[in-house]
Amino acid sequence: MTPQKQKNDVELPALGFTGTLRWLWTQLTSMRTALLLLLLLAVAAVPGSIFPQRRAGEAVVDQWIEDNPTVGPILDALQFFDVYNSVWFSAIYLLLFISLVGCVFPRGVKHYQQMRAEPPRTPRRLSRLPEYGKLVLEDSGPDPHTAVDEAATILRKRGYRVAVRDEDQPAKGHTAASVGAERGYLREIGNIVFHFSLIGVLIFMAYGSLMKYNGQKIIVEGEGFTNNLVAYDSFTPGSAFTEERLTPFSLQLDEFHVEYDRESESHYGQPLDYGATIQVQEPGEDPYETELRVNDPLTVDGVRVFLVGNGYAPHITVRDGNGDIALDGTMIAQVQDALNTSLAVIKAPDARPDQLGFVGFFLPTAVEDEDGVAYSADPDALNPELGLNSYFGDLGLDDGTPHNVYVLDTEGLTELNSRNNENGGITLGLGETYELPDGKGSITFDGLSRYVGLDLHYDPGKWGVGFFATLSLFALTVSLFVRRRRVWVRATDVDGNTVVEYGLLARGESFGLRDENIRLRQRFDAAWPVIPPQDPTPAE
Repeated sequence: MTPQKQKNDVELPALGFTGTLRWLWTQLTSMRTALLLLLLLAVAAVPGSIFPQRRAGEAVVDQWIEDNPTVGPILDALQFFDVYNSVWFSAIYLLLFISLVGCVFPRGVKHYQQMRAEPPRTPRRLSRLPEYGKLVLEDSGPDPHTAVDEAATILRKRGYRVAVRDEDQPAKGHTAASVGAERGYLREIGNIVFHFSLIGVLIFMAYGSLMKYNGQKIIVEGEGFTNNLVAYDSFTPGSAFTEERLTPFSLQLDEFHVEYDRESESHYGQPLDYGATIQVQEPGEDPYETELRVNDPLTVDGVRVFLVGNGYAPHITVRDGNGDIALDGTMIAQVQDALNTSLAVIKAPDARPDQLGFVGFFLPTAVEDEDGVAYSADPDALNPELGLNSYFGDLGLDDGTPHNVYVLDTEGLTELNSRNNENGGITLGLGETYELPDGKGSITFDGLSRYVGLDLHYDPGKWGVGFFATLSLFALTVSLFVRRRRVWVRATDVDGNTVVEYGLLARGESFGLRDENIRLRQRFDAAWPVIPPQDPTPAE
């Protein structure tokens, strides 16, 4: 026999499919969920600053995975090397966007309705409010209706929105009127605008992430660069980037100039200032010359061009064993220290009968120490010198596998010159030629130029992000410093005198409510002939 249910047992109704969806939507669009998702988004972005990202360099990620064969493939499968395009980061981003929209729009509609509604009616007992005052006017003072109208004028000047109401009761011989006032609507407007601004930031961040691109390019003096995809040394596009978005402008480096400190003993040789003189050609415009400096980027048709590095570019001529020119051009030397000691890598894959490779250092001002080891004593090119080792064999450039242009893989190559073999290393001053052993060819140090490293950034969403970020700070300031206040004033005829009562109530924190009471009392005392309160009669 089934036991009878007790009377106080309650059976909850099933939500059903529609009810479940409504419950989920309510939870998603709550302010608590929005704050939680915002915190979760910040935490989810942390791996992007810890682990190398593919958008910054595929080779670095591959090397990290190779160095960490256990956790590397696991993190790769979890998209930790492509955090900002990952499924889980995008899911948090979209949920936050939906949560903010679902939370802010209803609040905005509700607040708009509140702004159009009249201030609340006057409470029956104003003395119960946190701040309360009472004035008795002299016989020459205004009647209750006039006093309330004058109080409404005072409140309007104080920024209140007012509603005057008649409280006459002729049957009881009661003459009275009241005014309800409220101000501080900007507080909630600032709060809503702040959250709308966050939505705007998210929208433009997403738009910028889709359409932006970053690229790097090294330009040697006298050479140029055209803004097309194949001209970049490295290029990181946005998710929805297309090559048609590249504006076909061009840059040419006329001169790179450096001013070194030649007076200070402690900072002798350090650069004081440097910049690049560049010719800019925009589509449909006349070319113009401009100066590009550090922390002073150039803007060309929405693309920001930053000067991020510089160095030396020796001009090299390599002849092969057949006496033919296998290489004739500038070589980018990678700066290694403050004295511009630079790594030099030269590859001549067209040399015959054997391909040739060179690796070593470029020294702007070469001197030797006591052991005969050369080093650079100054960053300026006062005594430029190349110190190289040479190799011959298959450089591995013909199989289609991409290789780093600044790295020479000597595995599988035969060493021709180095300090460790009988031929010794190669030392070349400006204008000098060295004949390679075994008739393999020669190498000549013909000249020297400077180069600059440029970073090119295009982000069409940054202005929107900046605008809405600024707007959010302004709106947040408004929401923090504007206070919601409600004031009620009632005037009643008592024995031929007008008695004015008023009360104040804070919406939210009550800080400053007492000061507002004092200011209103001062305005009332100045507007009406008030009978001073009488001191109590001392006891006999």
